Formats: sequence, C-alpha cells, structure tokens
Amino acid sequence: MSVLVVGSTALDSIKTPKAENPRLLGGSASHAAVAASFFAPVKLVGIVGDDFPAKYLRLYERHGVDLAGLQRAAGSTFHWAGEYEVNMNNRRTLKTELGVFETFQPELPASYRQTPFVLLANIAPALQHHVLDQMRRPRFVVADTMDLWLNIALADLLRLLKRVDALVLNDHEARQLTKEDNVIAAARKIHRLGPRFVIVKKGEHGSLLSGPQGLFLCPAYPLEKVVDPTGAGDSFVGGLVGYLAAARGNLEANLRRAMLYGSVTASFCCEGFGLSRTDKTRREEIEARVARLRAMAAL
Repeated sequence: MSVLVVGSTALDSIKTPKAENPRLLGGSASHAAVAASFFAPVKLVGIVGDDFPAKYLRLYERHGVDLAGLQRAAGSTFHWAGEYEVNMNNRRTLKTELGVFETFQPELPASYRQTPFVLLANIAPALQHHVLDQMRRPRFVVADTMDLWLNIALADLLRLLKRVDALVLNDHEARQLTKEDNVIAAARKIHRLGPRFVIVKKGEHGSLLSGPQGLFLCPAYPLEKVVDPTGAGDSFVGGLVGYLAAARGNLEANLRRAMLYGSVTASFCCEGFGLSRTDKTRREEIEARVARLRAMAAL
C-alpha cells in the first residue's frame, strides 16, 4: 500500500564543529518521503521555489517518489540554517527564510485522495487539517508535531488529535503538551485527547510506543559517529510509516516492528549531511542493521 507524505520541502544550510554544507535538500517531507520509499510507494505533497535545484528532484525520482503533488511557485524555497555544538543534541537556528512556504496550502491531486496511509509530517496543524479534509477514509493517519505548534497553535493541534490514529512527538513535547513530568503518564493523557497510538521519541535513547496492547520500548541504533542529526526524527517516522504500509497482519505488532525499521533508517540519516547518506542506503543494509539491533536487544 502507498504512503502520502505532506510536509516541508526545504534547503538546509548546516554547520557542525567539523564541516559546513550549504543549501542541502531538507525539510520534514523530504526526509520522511525518502525514508518511507525503502518500503512502499510514496506520494509527496510540498512546495518549492524556482531556485530549487534539479538535482534534488532527481534524488526524489531515484527513490520512486511521486511528485505530482509537489507545487512549484515563483520565489525562493524555504531555507533553514543551523549550527550544532560538539554535543550534537544542542543546536541553534541561525536563519529561517520561509519563501514560498509562507503561503503553502497543500492541495492533493485526485489520485492522492484515497491513499491508505497518511503521514502528516511536521507542519502547522491547520495545514494538517486541510490535508485530512481532502482525504477519503484513509486506513491509518500518523501526525508528527513540534514544540512550536504547542506554543502558537495548540487549539488547532488539540482538534487534530481527534482525527489521527497516531501522534509522534519527542519527550520534551509530550511533557509540554500534558504538563506531566513522566512520559508514560504523558502518553496516557495524550490517548485521552484522541490518538490510539502515541510514539514518544527520545533521541539517542530510542522511542516509546503506547497503544491498546500496552507499552513497547524501541532502542535507537547505536552509532560511534554522528555526522549530522538533522532530519533523523523525520526519517524515523517516514521509515516507520513506510514499513507499516507494506506489512500484513496485526496492526500493533507491525507498528512495533516498524519502530525498529524507523530507528535504523534514522541511523543512516545521521551518518551524512542532509540526505547524502540516506540517498545511498540500500534495503539490504537496513535489513542487516535491523537484525543487529534485534540481536543487541535479545536476552
């Protein structure tokens, strides 16, 4: 089954203590779509300006991403610049230039509206609502969010939670949303807001799934060296939804396995700037790392 991914398509300028790379392909939809493409056909909805490099369109196409929903507009593509410290858990934004993304309204081609699996990647909740208004009874909807929307669009986000099957957010955001210090208590509160499944990302410490069958802890794939963590969270959720769309059988059991695949897909993202390492990844490499991750977690 195919996956619809809606989110930001951007150019990222990334600086670390060891290197600097300008105007790389980035954005929540870009990372998520490429990650999902390892497992299932992907349809991408986003917007780019007339400065968007053709080589990045070719990157999408190499991964079989359907670009019928990618809007092209006169103006500049969304540009984000950030700098990481030696501890790559710490970064600061240097520049945010919205460009054509400022007026983005996701419009779905008719062929996209019956897509069974929907990933509402990290964009404003109002835009996520607009996508769902155009859909025809999707089988499974996952929404990603961030602290910005908790601060400036909380009412829209709370309404959205009643319309999605799963919410993905990090541990800080879970605490902010629920006013609970404990992430397990926070997940239980989020269930009462609507989603059957809650996935709490904890960075290098893995992720937590809360669902009808209880809790599941997924480890992060351990890396000796992180080159650039930008997009890792989007790669995690993209890999997760892509695997879920291709799987058969019990939904919650598949979701637990999907988290392992998402974790491994995110690990490849961290090994290169932007999408450079993910672009070169092969499905066999993903399967090998999943097998190693399973072995590490076995008793």
